[in-house]
Amino acid sequence: MTATTDSRARAPRTLAMRIDAATPPDRERAIDGLRALAILGVVVGHWLVMALTVSGDGALRGASPLADLPALAPLSWALQMLGLFFLVGGYAGAASLERSRSRGEPYGTWVRARLLRLARPVLAATAALGAALAALAVAGVPSGTLHTATVMVVQPFWFIGIYAAITALTPLAVALDRRLGALAALPSLLIVAAVDLLRYGPWHQAMPGWLGLLNLLPGWAFAYLLGIGWRHGRISRAGAWLLAAGGAALGLVLVLRLGYPASMVGVPGAGRVNSHPPSLLVLALASLQSGLAILLRGRIERLLRRPLVWAGVALGNLAAMTIFCWQQIALLSLTGAALVLRPAGVPGLHDSPDGLAWVLHRVEWFPAYALLLGGYVALARRFEAPWRSIPRPAKLAVVALAVGFSAWAASTM
Repeated sequence: MTATTDSRARAPRTLAMRIDAATPPDRERAIDGLRALAILGVVVGHWLVMALTVSGDGALRGASPLADLPALAPLSWALQMLGLFFLVGGYAGAASLERSRSRGEPYGTWVRARLLRLARPVLAATAALGAALAALAVAGVPSGTLHTATVMVVQPFWFIGIYAAITALTPLAVALDRRLGALAALPSLLIVAAVDLLRYGPWHQAMPGWLGLLNLLPGWAFAYLLGIGWRHGRISRAGAWLLAAGGAALGLVLVLRLGYPASMVGVPGAGRVNSHPPSLLVLALASLQSGLAILLRGRIERLLRRPLVWAGVALGNLAAMTIFCWQQIALLSLTGAALVLRPAGVPGLHDSPDGLAWVLHRVEWFPAYALLLGGYVALARRFEAPWRSIPRPAKLAVVALAVGFSAWAASTM
C-alpha cells in the first residue's frame, strides 16, 4: 500500500475523530441517532414502495408493489417511522423551548427560528422543481410524467406542514404535559379512537368525508407529546414497556379483528388508508416505536460513542430535511434518465411491481439512488442553513420559483 493510498484509507477515520472531538459532551447522541433512523426509514420506504411504470402515452405513472404483493405489508411497519420522528421532535422541541426561555427570548423568536429550519429546505427543493418542470415541459416531456413527478414529490411535504403546526403549538403541549404528566398523550389517543369509530363504525355511511381530517393534529401530536413527556422524565422504564406492548397489542387487534388495512402506507385502489389522515393504527405503531426507543436509548447512546458511527449520524442530521425533500427527486431523476437512455425500460425502474423479482431489482438500484441523493444534498445543503451568505437576487429567485411550482402543483393535484 502506497503512502497516498494509506492516507486516503485513514481520511474517514480522521474526519470521524474530528467530528467526535467537536461534539459537546452533553450532546444527546441517542436523540440524533433516532432522528437519523426515522429519516432513513422514510427514504428506504419511499424508494421501495414508489414504483413508476410507462403508460401507453409514454408517460410515467405511479404504482405500488403492495397492490400485488400484500405479503410485504408488514415491512411497512418497520419502515414507516414518522411516529418515531415526532417522538424525537417533541423531545428536541421541549429542550429547545427550555433553552430559549432560559435566555429570556420571546415565543415569536423561538418559533420563527424553528419554522425557518423547516421552510428553507422545502423552498430550495420546490424552486429546483419549478425550474426543472418548466424546462421538461419545453423539452416535450409528457404532461402525465410532470403530473406524476409533482404528486410524488408534494405528497410527502404534507408531513412537514403538520410537523410545523405541531411545533408551533409546543408551548401548549408543554403546558398539557405539566398538567397531565404521563397521561398528556392520552387525549390525542381518545380523539383519534372516537373519530375512527365514527368513520369506520356501523354508521360510517352517514359521516362526512372530511371527518378523518380531525385526526391530523391529534394523530401526529400523540408521539410529539410522548417525546415531551420523555424529555421531562414522565415515562419510566415500566411505562416504556407498557407503551411498546400496548402499541403492539392494539395494532394486532385493529388489523386482525377490526378490519384495519395491514399496510401503514397507502395502496392504490384500497378503500381505506391508515396514514392519510392517521388512523388509530398509526398511533399504535407510534406507541410501539416510542416504547422501544425509550427502552433502547442507553444502548443507542453507547453505540454512538463510536466515532465512525457517530460521524455518519451527525452528518446526516445536519442535512436531515434536505435529505427528506430530495429523496423522491433522486428516484424520479434516475428513473427518467434511464428511460431516455433505454426507452424499452429497465427492470426495477420501469416495469410493473407485481412480483418479488421487481423488489430484488429495485433494491439493486438503491446504491445509485443513494449516490444521486448524496449529490443533490451536497448541492442543496447550504439552503438548510441560514441564508445570510446567499445574495438577495438568488433568494428572490428561489422564492419565485417555489411559488411558481406551488401554483403548478395546486392546478394539477
